[in-house]
Amino acid sequence: MDLSTLAPFLVNVVVGGLVLGFVYAIIALGYTMVYGVLQLINFAHSEVFVTGAIVGYEVFRVLEPSPMNGYLKLIIALIAAMIVSGGLNVLIERLAYRPLRNAPKLVPLITAIGVSLILQDLLKIIEGLQGRFDLTYTLPQGFSNKFCATGSSCAAFGDTLRRIGVDLQVKDIILVVVALLSLAVLNYLVNHTRLGRAIRAVAQDRVTAGLMGIDSNRMISATFLIGGALGGVSGVLFGMKFGTVNAYSGFDPGIIAFTAAVLGGIGSIPGAVLGGLLLGVIQNLIGVTNVLGSITGIANLAAIDASYQRIGAFIVLVLILIFKPTGLLGKSNTEKV
Repeated sequence: MDLSTLAPFLVNVVVGGLVLGFVYAIIALGYTMVYGVLQLINFAHSEVFVTGAIVGYEVFRVLEPSPMNGYLKLIIALIAAMIVSGGLNVLIERLAYRPLRNAPKLVPLITAIGVSLILQDLLKIIEGLQGRFDLTYTLPQGFSNKFCATGSSCAAFGDTLRRIGVDLQVKDIILVVVALLSLAVLNYLVNHTRLGRAIRAVAQDRVTAGLMGIDSNRMISATFLIGGALGGVSGVLFGMKFGTVNAYSGFDPGIIAFTAAVLGGIGSIPGAVLGGLLLGVIQNLIGVTNVLGSITGIANLAAIDASYQRIGAFIVLVLILIFKPTGLLGKSNTEKV
């Protein structure tokens, strides 16, 4: 690769990272919303997210023979994933976290890890009983095509994008649109509705909110429901993006999304989005470090390949905890939910 092709290559890497970052951002919102209300790191959220991915797989599998429009299939998959993941998250809160509400913080934290492990094995058993482990998404026709491919009505626009290095598939555009819609709905819900004001009041001061007539248990359940629903959406998007999921697929994206929440400032909605996008780009850049090393002739960089992407997320997490533990947006700018 020469320098004339380096710029489009890097543009493609950054754009791909931003697309991936939207998935991390929506997962991170599940962590940050629960932390904002309970100051609890809900490690089971990665399995809630995987549950959504598996529900999406089942919906696409069942509807595959149907002549139904592909976008309608997607809407059904998203709604089903939101209902199941949101309901599962509420159930986890009711059975595992609520009885420990007044326990030392370490107790619910360990419980969250335990719930995460239990859910992993439950999902493995459920799919294993049907003889399945790795679940390959059967996307509707056209979703894996190039965006504005040659021969389409927008081919000229697609050619222009590809010349500058932006080479996307239709499913990437769908992913970004669904993610932006989800973020817009969440922003409206939290900042412009009575429910959102009540959730923010409970996050600010649960006792005072109770004195004002707000049912804190109900608002906490609503927070878990919303966070779980977002997890369901991100699970379907993740399955569409990577094509294959299994019961253990939630660990890596869960860790990265948690890192994104910490990077942006855990408890902050804008911070989770910012952290997700940044980590998506950083992860993609680390994945091509060996290519950049080959171009520049730096042997040490050439040895760093895509297998180091997870380490990159952990390095970012450690650096943030050392130098700015409140995250990039800082505690004073945090908008708790």
